[in-house]
Amino acid sequence: MEKFTMDSFKIYSQSDVLNLVNQRAGEIKLGEKAQTVSSLNELQNSSAKFVLLGIPEDVGVRANYGIGGAKTVWPVALKALLNAQSNSFLPGEEILILGNFEIAEPSHKSVDELRKKATEIDDLVYPIIEKVVAAGKIPIIIGGGHNNAYPIIRGTSLGLKQSINVVNIDAHADLRNTEEGRHSGNGFSFALKNGILNQYRIFGLHQNYVNQNLPNYLENNSSVKAIYFENILQSDVSIYQNWSEFTADLPSPCGLEIDLDSIENVLSSAVSPSGFALNDIRKILLSNKKKYSYLHICEGAIELTDGRKDLTTGKTIAYLITDFIKALLPRIYQQP
Repeated sequence: MEKFTMDSFKIYSQSDVLNLVNQRAGEIKLGEKAQTVSSLNELQNSSAKFVLLGIPEDVGVRANYGIGGAKTVWPVALKALLNAQSNSFLPGEEILILGNFEIAEPSHKSVDELRKKATEIDDLVYPIIEKVVAAGKIPIIIGGGHNNAYPIIRGTSLGLKQSINVVNIDAHADLRNTEEGRHSGNGFSFALKNGILNQYRIFGLHQNYVNQNLPNYLENNSSVKAIYFENILQSDVSIYQNWSEFTADLPSPCGLEIDLDSIENVLSSAVSPSGFALNDIRKILLSNKKKYSYLHICEGAIELTDGRKDLTTGKTIAYLITDFIKALLPRIYQQP
């Protein structure tokens, strides 16, 4: 991919997609069936319901004093997805590979400059999400930092012409003070403050990452609810049942956020040995009965700036994408 000096969005051609596919005689890969467009105006004409795009950046993570590396996962996750088999379980025509944002590194690396850059990323991201949603599609966004939750919620809200609800599988609440400036820790704070997020639910919040003021905030704010990971561990019912009960009354339109630091040992800025198993999250997705308006998978990395590496993060994301689509397809295409 060519170098760039200004922020932009690159729309993928069919050849861009096929260049990532390892073609093999007698087999058909998802990338050979996935759709593309040459402009955003063509979205409405596509039969694909799911639109995949990447936000390879870690500006928001570093602006929140985190470890960089979230910008590395998009191309590896995309290639893993495109090389999955096209078959009766998921043919591939349901997916449109739109492209990715190209975000230039700020010339200065101070926290203040990174936070200014995170605001610029907001303004770059939300109009694309708005166009995807307004075209009647479900965006699947691969980050990038969790700062991008805010422009994704904003774009979805504008595309639907109403505020939305969100459920976030995350070890952290990401409800830090908006006065700090934009970063990966306050995307939901900004969305709540600006009236585009109605109900916000956090599933699997770790008590070790809860500041002293958050329990009181949760108790006195009816629009925000959380279930702690420690309570799930002690529960007599399954993780999936906890999930079902926690989200049952959450109305549409609703977005789904998955921070990969919630899954044990997945490489991320806040990688943790304790968390959900990957198969726990896969069961949640495969058993899903809600018509989510978007899926955002964020914070994963192939390589962190401190040198840690794990190439399997890309395949992890590919599983989550295909599970999400498989569960949603029957409810999207069913007759009224």
